[in-house]
Amino acid sequence: MKKVLILIVSVSLVATSCVSKKKYTDLQAEQAALQDKLASSQKDLSVSKVDLGKADNQIASLEDRIKFLEKGNDKYLENVDNLIAVSRSATENMRETLSQLQKKDDYIKYIKEANSKKDSINLAVAFNLKKILPNGLNDEDISVNIEGTKVFISISDKLLFNSGSYRISKRAEAILKKVGTVVNEYPNMDVMVEGHTDDKLVKEGAAIKDNWDLSVQRSAAVVRELQSKYDVLPSRLIAAGRSQYSPVAENNTSANRSKNRRTKIIIMPKLDEFFELLDSEK
Repeated sequence: MKKVLILIVSVSLVATSCVSKKKYTDLQAEQAALQDKLASSQKDLSVSKVDLGKADNQIASLEDRIKFLEKGNDKYLENVDNLIAVSRSATENMRETLSQLQKKDDYIKYIKEANSKKDSINLAVAFNLKKILPNGLNDEDISVNIEGTKVFISISDKLLFNSGSYRISKRAEAILKKVGTVVNEYPNMDVMVEGHTDDKLVKEGAAIKDNWDLSVQRSAAVVRELQSKYDVLPSRLIAAGRSQYSPVAENNTSANRSKNRRTKIIIMPKLDEFFELLDSEK
């Protein structure tokens, strides 16, 4: 009995010893596998740390890029705002310029219309004068011209005055009567009478002092004639003398001096009404 018990114990010990060794071997293998996995994990972790560092650097770079772009975008938006402001200002300036140009064009158009109206009146005056003056103006001593906005009637002094005199001659009455008739048909126009002489000096005396005096005396005589005999309103009449200082020819021959001795009757729009016409609204 005792021997059997000893045998059983011995078998048990051998079995126990065999199981423990196998388990140990298995544990060792499992440990080795775990160590390999740990080493692999540590390696992967190292790689991941490197990748994480790269990712952090990329993130930092992207953040810097974003800040740069945001700053640039702010500058761009500021420039856009400035451009919009400049564009608005330029647009307003352009509109103002166009408005001024339109006003200028309207004013020029208005001036042209006013001038056309005056020109029409002047042409009508000249036409009537040419119809009624002697010989249909074939007389070389009488001429009618339109210059600018004025009608000029130039009459040789030999048709109006005696030599060296400022008294109206008899043969002048027919001419001045016809001129007065035409002038009265246009009551809104002024009449300036200009006296002109040649360069021959008038001897000083009680009646006439010099060529200035002679030219003024002759224009005043024509003005009085138009007022007193032909009912031209005196408020429309202007007497002026130019002496010898506005010649139409050189004073070097008798014929040229005769041309310079003349009286000009200028029919023109009244200046105050002319400026009112320009300043008035359409």
